[in-house]
Amino acid sequence: MAVKDYPAEPWDLHGHAFVGVWLLPKGVAPPPHHAGTPRIRVLGRTIVAAAFFRYDEPSPLTYDEIMATQLVRQGLRPRISITHIWVDSEASMHGGRDLWAIPKQMNTFVRTTDASYEAVGLGRLLVRRIRMLPFGLPTGFKLAQDRDGAAVVSPVTGKVRLGLAKGRWEFDRDGALGFLHNRKPLLTIAIRPFHILFGHR
Repeated sequence: MAVKDYPAEPWDLHGHAFVGVWLLPKGVAPPPHHAGTPRIRVLGRTIVAAAFFRYDEPSPLTYDEIMATQLVRQGLRPRISITHIWVDSEASMHGGRDLWAIPKQMNTFVRTTDASYEAVGLGRLLVRRIRMLPFGLPTGFKLAQDRDGAAVVSPVTGKVRLGLAKGRWEFDRDGALGFLHNRKPLLTIAIRPFHILFGHR
């Protein structure tokens, strides 16, 4: 597949992920991607998630990804804002930018086991223990990203199997996710596996 030969939406994606959730004090988290979608706060704190995703076959593209997101609102409707994101697939990078205004960048990832994740120069996660639900659940939410000052809203639907994980998150102090350096998450969510449709049908 050539660099810009990314699939048409929706992308039929399979894989697994680990998501850490933080409540950050005012002034620590970067702004949402779109200025018209203000943060949803809890006791004055910003809800921030960081996640490692691995997309495996039969996904149309297979790659690793790290991202940071915030819970925001569009009017009264909750949305997800992806503020930072890196992948190791140029086709995914271009598709994310072109289709959904997701600000994907390229990075190198170290893939050893399904308990160890690293995005070079950004952060890493070592998973120690996972407790999964015995069944899958439907999921659905919408992203709100910025393209030239306008909100680009994209749906995500599918099925996930959730659990709680114990592990060690580390973020490089001088990296783009340095605002999470030395901060302990409230919890780490395991998503193993997921099957989602990303984008409009």
